[in-house]
Amino acid sequence: MADLVRIVVADDHPLLRQGVVQVLGAEPGFQVVGEAGSVDEVLKRVDETRPDLVVLDLDMPGGGGLAAISRIVTESPVTAIVVLTVSEDREDLMKALRMGARGYVLKGVSGIGLIHAIRVVADGDAYVSSSLAGAMLYEMTHEASPLERLTDREREVLELLAEGLSNREIGARLYLAEKTVKHHMTSVLQKLQVRSRLEAALMAQRALRERADPHKDS
Repeated sequence: MADLVRIVVADDHPLLRQGVVQVLGAEPGFQVVGEAGSVDEVLKRVDETRPDLVVLDLDMPGGGGLAAISRIVTESPVTAIVVLTVSEDREDLMKALRMGARGYVLKGVSGIGLIHAIRVVADGDAYVSSSLAGAMLYEMTHEASPLERLTDREREVLELLAEGLSNREIGARLYLAEKTVKHHMTSVLQKLQVRSRLEAALMAQRALRERADPHKDS
């Protein structure tokens, strides 16, 4: 993780936004560099500050958080996005992730929980509130699995990812350069038609469970 994570907080409820700003601003290694209460404002703050990460509500004036995600991903691809929302809707979750968000956290999370989620995303991984993982897994696996498209090496990389290993750790385990692991990971995400390591890991975990107990869900 970078020594300093520069963050913009976007939510149209001032009291909640101020609470998030206070929690994150007090955390060592975090710096809140901007606040926003609408889509137009968050896009302006991102353009002005080029933050490392945006904490973003889905329900905001000016087109909604999904519109903001699309614009941020296009205009500032180095900026990671963590959605902070009340919505437990599966469609909202999957749309946000597929559009480029790297985190999806439900409001009501503790300050420690939000800090943890942001650190995970800032480290280059993805994070989804545990209560939503099942819905996400179902969405990705209720149709025929595309895992058969992977090469043997890509399957090895994916299985180690599902164990929680980083690219560097996967490289050490398989005696591969980290750059080579990143190449394989890009191919895995493309073949599985997912946009994040988290989606790929969940798909692999489900496949491994089914391999261990093929009659569990029958």
